[in-house]
Amino acid sequence: MTAQLGGTVTPADGLTLTRMGYGAMQLAGPHVFGPPRDRGRAVAVLRAAVEAGVTHIDTADFYGPVVVNEIIREALHPYPDALRIVTKVGARRGADGAWIMSRHPADLRAQVHDNLRHLGLETLDVVNLRLGDVDSPNEEPVAEMFGALAELRQQGLIRHLGLSAASLAQLEEARAIAPVVSVQNLYNLAQRQDDALVERTAAENIAFVPYFPLGGFTQLQSGTLSRVAARLGASPQQVALAWLLGRSPNIALIPGTSSPDHLRENIAAAGLTLPGDAVAELDRIAG
Repeated sequence: MTAQLGGTVTPADGLTLTRMGYGAMQLAGPHVFGPPRDRGRAVAVLRAAVEAGVTHIDTADFYGPVVVNEIIREALHPYPDALRIVTKVGARRGADGAWIMSRHPADLRAQVHDNLRHLGLETLDVVNLRLGDVDSPNEEPVAEMFGALAELRQQGLIRHLGLSAASLAQLEEARAIAPVVSVQNLYNLAQRQDDALVERTAAENIAFVPYFPLGGFTQLQSGTLSRVAARLGASPQQVALAWLLGRSPNIALIPGTSSPDHLRENIAAAGLTLPGDAVAELDRIAG
């Protein structure tokens, strides 16, 4: 089954993730705020992902807020032994849906406990510290923030730690405090400013997890991508995901959807092999 999902990445002892995972952000309402229009469908999509062999689900308590984690618990608890739920801390939501960065150590500790409670867990598999802005790191020091999470790891509340929207300098600062198993940054066919970080994490056996692998809230659009997809008999989204899986063996994907059909389409992308000429064409998109 894992071969059908692009295989696995194993960035740490006790942590193995299917390379084709599932991002749960879209299970919330519009703009990732409030409940979904169809909660039953959201539950069904999660169960379908796990039934297909996905063992890597990405979430955050600020999706909704709380809504997505509660849906995950409703759909999947008690969780399968192989399932790894990866969450994030470092933000909260305003009453109007605003995204509020919140990374004071005391609040990070509170957010970890919120995730534990809403997911129904005693220990979180992976917690990513959310840094920077949506589209770029901001180079702020991370020692105090990451140190607070490292203490919770020592207490047994977290198994593994990661970073999101991080720079290479922040990665190195964090690694001096505790092991880092994953970096979750903006990266896709058209947005490749983190090429060097992909290479560095691969060399260090750190999973690189692109968020917005299909472009973000606005779908990735490219004439080249569409032409390559038509030639291969695949959708542009499948080709974009297959390109990422071929980019580096440490890349694990978390495309999100609230549609069972789109879920199946995304999973099928793991079985798509891109010929060399197609890869060369796609590589030029970011040029």
